[in-house]
Amino acid sequence: MKVVIPVAGVGTRLRPHTHSQPKPLLHVAGRTIIDYVLEPVVKLNPEEVIFVVGFMGDQIEKHVRAHYTFPSRFVTQEKLLGLGYALYQAFREIDSGSVLVVLGDTIVDADLRSFVKAGSFVLGLRQVTDPGRFGIAEIREDRIVGLEEKPDHPKSNLAVIGLYYFEDARMIKAALDEHIKSGKTTRGEVQLTDALERMIKTGTNFVPFEVQGWYDCGKKETLLETNRHLLNLMAPATTCDDCTINPPVYLSRSAHVSNSTLGPFVSVSHGANISNAVIVNSIIGDNAVIDDAKLTDSLVGQRAVVKGANGVVNVGDDSEIDQR
Repeated sequence: MKVVIPVAGVGTRLRPHTHSQPKPLLHVAGRTIIDYVLEPVVKLNPEEVIFVVGFMGDQIEKHVRAHYTFPSRFVTQEKLLGLGYALYQAFREIDSGSVLVVLGDTIVDADLRSFVKAGSFVLGLRQVTDPGRFGIAEIREDRIVGLEEKPDHPKSNLAVIGLYYFEDARMIKAALDEHIKSGKTTRGEVQLTDALERMIKTGTNFVPFEVQGWYDCGKKETLLETNRHLLNLMAPATTCDDCTINPPVYLSRSAHVSNSTLGPFVSVSHGANISNAVIVNSIIGDNAVIDDAKLTDSLVGQRAVVKGANGVVNVGDDSEIDQR
């Protein structure tokens, strides 16, 4: 089985952090987003993992090759025309066989072995409270009978969450080819949902698979929410002599903290230096410096410096705030 992971998005909603690194390499609960995505994929022992890259894709390739040994290939998406177009480019590299597709910027809590055994064609779903924001599946008698992208009048609250299995790659490849040739776009993009709907109408039986959890990393608020969830699943943080930790907290062993209070829901990455600070519900990047500050609901980028701040900050890599 091959695995396709689209990671070409620009991540505009997470700027300024995505000005200097792609969204899948942002940290949450002590690891990059892509590491959380790849952890269950590695357990499947894939034949090959194909990454669809774009914006700063060289950084993703460098990270993958440095930390993983599975066979990998990197396909560049020159035009950001939507998920359907990204997968169209990936499947041009695949002749046949089974394929698992996993989005590279969301974290899914699901047993992937059970997922790929659920049927010949499987879609991951999750109940949502705002179905108009997602691709929505209509289910009848344990099969998916219809899909619609961001519908004005949703027929269900089951969102398609970016997890797909195709036993025969040739079928989705043909559907994407036909969809591209049709010239159809939805909200200006080539949507995968439209190609899947084409397959359903021609008789392909898609099995619904509702996942246990689905954690978005697409904007600051949801990244912090995902950080909170993952921290709740982790072992207690390493203690430090000159600080107070209110769990859950992730504290890198290489970070230095003095006369400070961390938590709850704080992640402190490699090499960070924190002094005379109180930090709650925040993510602190590699080698960041924080001094004499009280932060909440904040993102602090790599090598950023924050001094004297009080409240919410959103500071990109190599930036500085000094309010002393």
